[in-house]
Amino acid sequence: MENRASQIIVALDVPTLKEAIFWCDRLPQVEFWKVGLELFIGAGKEVLAELKQRNKKIFLDLKLHDIPNTVAKACEVAASYGVDFLTVHGSGGKPMLKAAAKAVSGSPTQILAVTILTSISAKELDLDLKIPLALNDYVLYLAQMAEEIGINGVVCSPLELKELRSRLKSNFLLVTPGIRLPQDNPGDQQRAMNPNQAIASGANYLVIGRSILKAKNPEAAWQECVEISQS
Repeated sequence: MENRASQIIVALDVPTLKEAIFWCDRLPQVEFWKVGLELFIGAGKEVLAELKQRNKKIFLDLKLHDIPNTVAKACEVAASYGVDFLTVHGSGGKPMLKAAAKAVSGSPTQILAVTILTSISAKELDLDLKIPLALNDYVLYLAQMAEEIGINGVVCSPLELKELRSRLKSNFLLVTPGIRLPQDNPGDQQRAMNPNQAIASGANYLVIGRSILKAKNPEAAWQECVEISQS
């Protein structure tokens, strides 16, 4: 049975370096950590240095979305920290995506384009954002655009995995948040799935946060995530 632990990215959704270190000490078996906006604003490059010192892989989830030159410069700085994944918004457009890909060329950092946030429903996409395409079609469009430009992969909801996996190259990465254990409340994730379902649907990496960090027994929750993803 394949060990899926290396495919599970645990979201360090905490505001301080102290809390981040607490979780790294409590869950030393976690190989891959996500640093999002909250923690990066609170602890910046210090938390990245701490994770690198522990030989951990880093998913820097900043969802960059700005003019191409600004995004390129930000990507260059992020790559200098040695992060493994860095996110930009796919809706930033082709010039921005091209600038991001070029900025990290030659470094180990891989760029992931965020398609549609898992908190957004098809109704919101239509009524609030005025996107005329169906949600799945818009996600596919953004993913194919990113692949064509040379982006390494996308962040998508679990519900889009099967179609994307069948329509994109096998080496194109699919990273999915919105992962919940069977007993969990989905919270603000409108498009969620269990770990085994997401892996079976074609995900390369799962991003799991609250299901582990908010569990009564985080160690047991981590182990459950690994075991379920292997089933």
